[in-house]
Amino acid sequence: MAQKQLVVSIRKDGTVHAETVGMKGQECLDYFAVLEDLLDAEVASSTYTDDFDAVPDGTTDTAVQKVGND
Repeated sequence: MAQKQLVVSIRKDGTVHAETVGMKGQECLDYFAVLEDLLDAEVASSTYTDDFDAVPDGTTDTAVQKVGND
């Protein structure tokens, strides 16, 4: 399992760029919410990576089949 990281860069113009590493699915959104609170700011724009659509570790798809008398 990859280490989870939030990489934050502050640019010369004062804007903040943040990128998550080692996270899958919507987990990254929780980290950005905390960052917004810490900076008293809001996300101006965002781009999702392929990991956003990936299934988080420990999550499985479940199929349910009804079994009974017909």
